[in-house]
Amino acid sequence: MNFTILHESRSRIRIRVRLFGKMTAHEADLIEYGLQRVDGISSIKAHERTSSVEIRYSMPKEKLISELLKFHFDEADELKLVPEHTGREVDRKYEDALFFKLSRRMIVSFLLPMTIRQIFISLRVGKFLLRGLRSLRGRKLKVELLDAIAILVSYIRKDYKTANSVMFLLSLGGLLEEWTHQKSVSDLARSMSLNVERVWRIKDGREENVSINEIENGDIIVLRSGSLIPLDGIVESGEGMVNQAAMTGESLPVRKAAGLSVYAGTVVSEGELKIRVSSALGGTRYEKIVKMIEESEKLKSELETRAFSVADSLVPYSFAGTLLTYLITRNFTRAVSVLMVDFSCALKLSMPVAVLSAMRQAGNLSITVKGGKYLEAVSDATTIVFDKTGTLTHACPKVAGVVPFNGENAEEMLRLAACLEEHFPHSIANAVVKDAKSRGLSHEEMHTEVKYVVAHGIASTVDGKNVLIGSRHFIFEDESCAIADGDREKYDSLDPAYSHLYLAIGGILSAVILIDDPMRPEVPHIVEGLKALGFENIVMMTGDSRRTAERIASEAGVSDYYAEVLPEDKAAFIEKEHAAGRKVVMVGDGINDSPALSRADAGIAISDGAQIAREVADITISSDSLNALLDLKSISNGLIKRVEWNYRFVVGFNLALILLGIGGVLTPSASALLHNASTIGVTLYSMTDI
Repeated sequence: MNFTILHESRSRIRIRVRLFGKMTAHEADLIEYGLQRVDGISSIKAHERTSSVEIRYSMPKEKLISELLKFHFDEADELKLVPEHTGREVDRKYEDALFFKLSRRMIVSFLLPMTIRQIFISLRVGKFLLRGLRSLRGRKLKVELLDAIAILVSYIRKDYKTANSVMFLLSLGGLLEEWTHQKSVSDLARSMSLNVERVWRIKDGREENVSINEIENGDIIVLRSGSLIPLDGIVESGEGMVNQAAMTGESLPVRKAAGLSVYAGTVVSEGELKIRVSSALGGTRYEKIVKMIEESEKLKSELETRAFSVADSLVPYSFAGTLLTYLITRNFTRAVSVLMVDFSCALKLSMPVAVLSAMRQAGNLSITVKGGKYLEAVSDATTIVFDKTGTLTHACPKVAGVVPFNGENAEEMLRLAACLEEHFPHSIANAVVKDAKSRGLSHEEMHTEVKYVVAHGIASTVDGKNVLIGSRHFIFEDESCAIADGDREKYDSLDPAYSHLYLAIGGILSAVILIDDPMRPEVPHIVEGLKALGFENIVMMTGDSRRTAERIASEAGVSDYYAEVLPEDKAAFIEKEHAAGRKVVMVGDGINDSPALSRADAGIAISDGAQIAREVADITISSDSLNALLDLKSISNGLIKRVEWNYRFVVGFNLALILLGIGGVLTPSASALLHNASTIGVTLYSMTDI
């Protein structure tokens, strides 16, 4: 790539890319997504209108220049990095619309002759009148009618300046609201789009783990419990329950069997499916999500709904105030001054903008919020429930050792465990597979069909013997496995500082894999911070042993903890809190957390957890640190405070305008100007970071 350095300082450089003509939006995306993966580049922002790129870096300048020179727009690797929809086109569309609207306003107000200006204003008045009349279809007085009458009265009084200003501010507000809405929908849909890199493909009767880019129409892929379905297809064989909430809104999983269709973005919550791919690219996934968001009420928080309801309910009082003012004062000017002021414009415009701006701010902090109502829920909640493994503890646990039983070999037991665990998405499973790989233990598929039992473990058959791997509850209580004679003392002396993963062959305990799952260092600080921000009850729930749970709970400083719990126990606890009148936030990362995440008022998933947890959750945290929880709670609390301030300001300021108009202090033009200026002001304030 050829470029010119425009400006540089310590750790920052601005360049102009030499292109024939201006940089396109796609080329700007290629630069951003292509270079942001380079180690040493902390941030990059491409400006297509000026063909310039701003880069912040921590590497030596010579290395940065080398990386820039190596970049090519037409390389296949770069093209694969760019999502189908980045949001840049949406911004460009509305930036252009805003520019032309402001330019037209300047031309009409200052350059056109008065006669032509009046004709232009007359045409626009007609459009607003039609909109007001259409609002009467439901036989209710709505804001559109109030706006239309205010504009019409100004026009009849030949106050063209006021009429034109009111119409301009209303159309400007509509454009800003549409822009923020479209931008939020685009950002949410993109964040909810798939991030699946590899799948299991069946070829020549064997399973192989391949890049999703290698999958073609007609290929058969196998998906098991907890797996996100990355491509549209038809079930070739197998049976399972598929969670389609992200596509259809259905709360209960749907049974899928041979011959039935499955869709990209849904999740196998139970069972195993072999799917013949019918849409290798899954190209409709983004559009499906956009349609789901737009048709659902997820973007509408109670704050926005209440604002719109209050705005419409105040319209009759505005008409009544206008009429009463005229009857008392017999002064048409004072009555019109009241008509020019309404509470609804600022309420209807500022509230959605405040919510969407809070969602945008959260997104900038690597927090994806699927709807404004979940920010409200986080603010209102007094109880927060944490899963332990992968949430309060590190998302990347490590194998600390393998303790063999019943005369088995430690390395062979680890090899077998990795062979089973590699099929299922969980942090502990990943740790087992990674440790086997680091020791050079290759593991060919030794087993028959693998069955995952949610929150318990994995069952399969090897050489005609049942093989089980999972929790203590699963191995000893559910499956009634035994400890070989002479191994009891070794079992009792297992180090309680580690989490334990149990492996049994033929009903006899064969190995215990010790998992080093240390608590995240920031957890005590996070717990104290959450208490300070309003959470009264901070609970840890885990399927681990009581000894391990007690140690982590003590170090974390949580209010209470529950050990050896099942998924239904977590969900039942949340229902119990609801029955007591408390709102609950659930934070988790695993398949076993999905029932609780869906039951909570706001379910928060850690991004590197199981795919079903991310799909079911209302909020996803992408950062490596739980400090994002403090940011989320602060933003949620700040949003509520901002909304309350908006209500007080809008009511107080507009009430003052009405009283000044009744008193004859303000003319209708001044009332309209101050009212509309305050509306724009409170909206701009709502767009700022909390």
